[in-house]
Amino acid sequence: MAMLRVEDLHVYYGVIQALKGISFEVNQGEVVALIGSNGAGKTTTLHALTGLIPKQRGFVEFEGRQITKVPAHKIVEMGIAHVPEGRRVFSELTVYENLILGAYTRNDKSEISETLKKVYHRFPRLEERKNQRAGTLSGGEQQMLAMGRALMSKPKMIVMDEPSMGLSPIFVNEIFEIIEEVSADGTTVLLVEQNANKALSIADRAYVLETGKIVLSGDADKMLEDDSIKKAYLGE
Repeated sequence: MAMLRVEDLHVYYGVIQALKGISFEVNQGEVVALIGSNGAGKTTTLHALTGLIPKQRGFVEFEGRQITKVPAHKIVEMGIAHVPEGRRVFSELTVYENLILGAYTRNDKSEISETLKKVYHRFPRLEERKNQRAGTLSGGEQQMLAMGRALMSKPKMIVMDEPSMGLSPIFVNEIFEIIEEVSADGTTVLLVEQNANKALSIADRAYVLETGKIVLSGDADKMLEDDSIKKAYLGE
């Protein structure tokens, strides 16, 4: 059974239809990429899954439970964490305070310090800067903070929106290595990424979105070799 199942999902912004009946699945332990051009509906898909915007039709199921109308904070409690586009860190708070906020839905308060140690182990720079205001970090460090904040909720699945946006090539490589490590530790990943080449290189499967519709799906390694995908999304 799929960990996440989306069926016939429709989303509107006023009279404009952003998602036109998309359906897809993410299995436990997978890295699944959503690729497509700007305006295709990728970010809207993640916002709909995590309860940030309403869904007009269709349903979303997580671990066999309907979450179509579940509020965002309850979805976090159920095990889905969202790393948003543009990082969205709390710039006036310290790195430490940002991370602790990531655990606000947890009931196992006594174990939060242990999770924090694991996050610091994965992101040593965050520990070095734990008392620094988040707004003073570099873009790459803020992306690490956004990912660390998501991991503080002990998620079963992380959805990530454009983690490489605005980063230098060195930071991009580092961020994608961390995504692979998170996946290897057993966390399922749904990845939206403009850098389709990079996304497909670490994904198990992928879906291609165009103007609110899924037009192609399959194994990521096969998509990397697909001439039509190369021309449309990989800059070849």
